[in-house]
Amino acid sequence: MTDPHFAQFRSDISGIAWPPISTGLGAALAAMLRQLDASQWMAQVDIVSQQHRQLVMLAEHCAEFSPHFRRRLESAGLQPDDLATPEGLRRLPVLSRRDIQTATDLFCVEIPKDHAPLREASTSGSSGEPVRVRRSAINDLDWMAFTLRDHIWHRRDFRKPMCAIRANVAELVRAPDWGSPANLLAENGPSLVIPITTPIDTQIELIRDFAPDSLLIYPSNLAALLRAAVARGIRFDGLRHLRTIGETLSPALREQARTVCGLEIADAYSSQEIGYFALQCPASANYHVMAEAVIVEIVDEHGEPCAPHQWGRVVVTDLHNFATPLIRYDIGDYAQAGPYCACGRGLPTLARIHGRERNLILMPDGTRHWPLVGFDRFRDIAPVTQYQFIQTGRESVEARLVVERALSRSEESALSAHVQESLGYPFALTFVYFEAALPLGANGKFEEFICRVAPN
Repeated sequence: MTDPHFAQFRSDISGIAWPPISTGLGAALAAMLRQLDASQWMAQVDIVSQQHRQLVMLAEHCAEFSPHFRRRLESAGLQPDDLATPEGLRRLPVLSRRDIQTATDLFCVEIPKDHAPLREASTSGSSGEPVRVRRSAINDLDWMAFTLRDHIWHRRDFRKPMCAIRANVAELVRAPDWGSPANLLAENGPSLVIPITTPIDTQIELIRDFAPDSLLIYPSNLAALLRAAVARGIRFDGLRHLRTIGETLSPALREQARTVCGLEIADAYSSQEIGYFALQCPASANYHVMAEAVIVEIVDEHGEPCAPHQWGRVVVTDLHNFATPLIRYDIGDYAQAGPYCACGRGLPTLARIHGRERNLILMPDGTRHWPLVGFDRFRDIAPVTQYQFIQTGRESVEARLVVERALSRSEESALSAHVQESLGYPFALTFVYFEAALPLGANGKFEEFICRVAPN
């Protein structure tokens, strides 16, 4: 491995420092990383060939042990071998979230013994359609390997302090290392995990006292953190790496991080059901698909592949889940297909992740598109510090705002006119004001625009 960050890996064998020798799970993880270090540079045509070779093996297993998947194949007039090409795979109708919810015989009744143990994973339900799937030890190995790939790509120093602000922790956690998977292969610095429910001012003080080298955070939490830091004249001088997960990352927040911290954000695209879909390239704004474990299709309204920078539905195939056949799974997200990346990696790319279908605005004529609200001019019009829009009807939108002071009637009128012009229709706007911060969803996440109107 040529990356100097691999020099941080330690040996599990006493008396051996170089080259480091790993044992147990660490050895499997080190072997996986060696494979990933080579496969990322393969030609894209060769990556696609290997993906479909793996898919046929998966389909053969699932056709035998999942009655639900066997019926999907039969209904489409397909055999496992027919999935050996992208064209063949597209002949298989997509699997929806509702399909997973209602299927009683989706799970494979047997898995290869060396894929055990299984665990159950459930989505956060941010789409309103929570699902449960079974995942294996191999899926967990993929997750660990891709986590380390992300660290290596972005040249993070495992020996430095790391802080994370998460929704799935109930109390502050201080630990002597980063935890799995980093502590399986490398010497680690300490870590601090802060519950997302912690007040923003308290988060700032904890981060300042801990002085992390890297920070893992939701985009909405980062936006609030940066706003508060600017208002208080606080800088995070020791921070070298910003990592975001869990929510759609806007270009505006990327620019805000550059302005306030002088840092580029490294974003990751993942889900509870699948794990990592894509990681941001260390050399560009593209997201590289983790093609060694998933096939990601971006398809238009006719189910055809999207051209680079065209946005469409995200359809994903988990190549290593022999417990739950997530093959051509329509996860409910939209993204832009990406171009070939100038970094030279053959891994396919996404240009941008847009969000869920419910983040599309429904126009009075029944068409849907990504809403442009004109946020870049909000503070030129009124002292808005946070916003969220909820479409409540075909011609009505609720504007939820946090403001520095009460808006005058003329400011509210000007803001309303600007939003209506940006949206392309004179929606009836209702302003609702909140103190300090807008409420997060039940899953601890935040969405800037939500449509609550059925398209019918």
